[in-house]
Amino acid sequence: MNNLRNSTPDCVYQPQFIDGHALSIPTFTLLQADGCLFPRARAPNLNREQALKIYHSMVFIRILDERMLAAQRQGRISFYLQCLGEEATTVASAAALDDKDMIMAQYREQGALHYRGFSLTQFMDQLLSNEHDLGKGRQMPVHYGSKALHYMTISSPLGTQIPQASGYAYGQKLRGEPNITLCYFGEGAASVGDFHAGLNMAAVLKAPVIFFCRNNGYAISTPAHEQYISDGIASRGVGYGIPAIRVDGADALAVYEATRLARELALSGQQPVLIEAMAYRLGAHSSSDDPSGYRSRDEETRWRSQDPIARYRRWLLQQDWLDEAADQLASDVLRQEVLEALKIAEKIAKPHIDTLITDVYAQPTDLLHSQLAQLKAHIRRFPEAYPLSAARCK
Repeated sequence: MNNLRNSTPDCVYQPQFIDGHALSIPTFTLLQADGCLFPRARAPNLNREQALKIYHSMVFIRILDERMLAAQRQGRISFYLQCLGEEATTVASAAALDDKDMIMAQYREQGALHYRGFSLTQFMDQLLSNEHDLGKGRQMPVHYGSKALHYMTISSPLGTQIPQASGYAYGQKLRGEPNITLCYFGEGAASVGDFHAGLNMAAVLKAPVIFFCRNNGYAISTPAHEQYISDGIASRGVGYGIPAIRVDGADALAVYEATRLARELALSGQQPVLIEAMAYRLGAHSSSDDPSGYRSRDEETRWRSQDPIARYRRWLLQQDWLDEAADQLASDVLRQEVLEALKIAEKIAKPHIDTLITDVYAQPTDLLHSQLAQLKAHIRRFPEAYPLSAARCK
């Protein structure tokens, strides 16, 4: 019953209450933990080059995450946030998009950005907030953005990108563009008001947007069962009249295929689609979190057996598309490259303080100039509190 005013509803003559258990959405999966396809499952139409690109981006992000969390513990960067255990959700979904589709991320989707071509040097420049950072040092670490790669700069407040994605996709539709917007968020963000506003807006306006929920089991320390009692997040799409699919988020092949089909549906039907990827956050929420306070080691160990990279790697080996020795060597080389890139980025100066007021308006206003002058005076008064050279504060 999409619209009670324009349809003839089925009638009943005894009261019936429908609860959340009336709708149970299955999980689409293709790969077993040993890398073999499930019986009757068919692999998507991936060629060797694209399949390996997905794998290499997943490995890159895992190694980058390991090294940069260590760098945060050493005090070399202020903050870090891993996507450990969720690499397949973002990399494989990005692989199913057109390069000009807009991506609006939450904060754990660096894999999608790397798949599109964001370089190791660009990652380091952002994490270190040096003068080569595309964001000019204005964002905290892991808040990436790239206009060239159609990846909207990340905002810290939870869920803000969801209604923005609806609006951007509606703009794509009005302009007649052959592209869609994909919006990533966690199941915790589905508890904020922007989620409901964004989905309803997209449904009513028929905006070509894919809402991609990474359901990793925890919103920081809050387990999913304390957030909702209905059948996950996918069922909410149905409630808003949006086609929805639930997919195994640790299965790169299934994520790719689900996203490919969702994109086709969103573009051909000019409508939103909701994907709920069931995964597990193997690491902490961020470098500020200690997961041992709210979950057990046994739970983490059980989920490690579903490691998305290991599962996908086994499938690649079965296709004879991956050489084990060469793969190990490439990983060793990458670890060294990450360390070298960190050392280089650390030595690059911070952005000049004058860049703080550029790009706000076409030309900085008198008020911005006045505020900048006050800031410079403050820094000169307390130089020990700010890691800026004198030249950078003139």
